[in-house]
Amino acid sequence: MRAKIALAFFVALAAQASLPDMPVIGFNDPQAFGVAVQQVGVGLAIGFAVRVVFSAVELAGEVVGFQMGLNFAAFFDPTIGAQSSAVARFFGQMTSLLFLAMNGHLMVLFAIIRSYQSFPLDQNFLESLAHMKLQRLGSDLFASALWIALPMVGMLMFANLTLGIVSRVAPQMNIFAVGFPITLVVGLIGIAVTLPMLDQPFMVLMERAIDVFSNR
Repeated sequence: MRAKIALAFFVALAAQASLPDMPVIGFNDPQAFGVAVQQVGVGLAIGFAVRVVFSAVELAGEVVGFQMGLNFAAFFDPTIGAQSSAVARFFGQMTSLLFLAMNGHLMVLFAIIRSYQSFPLDQNFLESLAHMKLQRLGSDLFASALWIALPMVGMLMFANLTLGIVSRVAPQMNIFAVGFPITLVVGLIGIAVTLPMLDQPFMVLMERAIDVFSNR
């Protein structure tokens, strides 16, 4: 926590030189509390928007893990404070690597600097929140997660359909004994094939989140 506070102070100090002229507000001025609430709210909104991008990919991992039958391999995730499956954690780690490899941290810093121009110190946090329209990011979360998971879900549905036909043709075969290894292998193959294409939907989501604070 101390490192995060120090890093936030360093970012604010480094970004100050490139910011436009801002009104000088003293600690004892009546509008100081309103400005503080507004700027803290905008900062939380930026963090929420970036978190939505990661949550979309993790939700795709949850859907894929459920279809593969790996949702039982769940453990506590301290980043979200809840249980998370192994596939969702894997997708989350890959998204973190993509975030650094594709200069996502620079995009977040750009959004922070542009937010001072899009949302100046006017104390009106509700108006700023109305212009952000963060509720649209919620629909993007579910839509993007389903699009990311759709190829793997389609492969697994085809595998389950094939297993269902085999169980009808050969009832003596114990389909439950061979079904789990087959769906697991098919799911792993689908992840290996589609994972290199994860950068495109990730960048689209990042640009969508950054545009919330860059345009008004």
